[in-house]
Amino acid sequence: MGKLIYSMITSLDGYAKAAEGDLGNGAEDEEVHTFIGDAFRNVGTFLYGRRMYETMVFWETVDAQADVPPYILQYADEWKAAEKIVYSTTLEAVSSAKTRIERTFDPDAVRKLKAESDHDLSVDGPNLAAQAIAAGLVDEYHLFITSSVVGGGTRFFPDGVRLDLELFAQRAFDNGLIYAGYRTR
Repeated sequence: MGKLIYSMITSLDGYAKAAEGDLGNGAEDEEVHTFIGDAFRNVGTFLYGRRMYETMVFWETVDAQADVPPYILQYADEWKAAEKIVYSTTLEAVSSAKTRIERTFDPDAVRKLKAESDHDLSVDGPNLAAQAIAAGLVDEYHLFITSSVVGGGTRFFPDGVRLDLELFAQRAFDNGLIYAGYRTR
């Protein structure tokens, strides 16, 4: 059985998407990126909303660019090898291999996917993750917290949900980013 993992870069004040500007520095760092690659190596299926998929599909063709560092190429290879499900009512076609579109998020289908999987799954994007959280599907939360306070935007955790979590991992990176891993109790 696979675990469902929700992970994103967040601002210090808890936003996964800033109302204005970006979330601050951190993820582009080699140390952080290598850590993320190692932490998600067992993910065999990525669940995306349309906007997150459009951001992540970058990994499909990054190897065609000049002077790409080896740690980026390794992550791209692992991303391309994974299955991807995009939940969207508006996306007409995908531009990556091993990818399919689902028109609605079905918690029972995801529950079955988890039960039948030999690998972990990752739900990416705060809006799609909110549906998985509300359905009680998320097993682990991986937060990569920047040192920026952005003052508003889309929160990492949705409003109206109470979660009592257990910290199982933490790490501070040289660039100021903090990693915190929590699991459901």
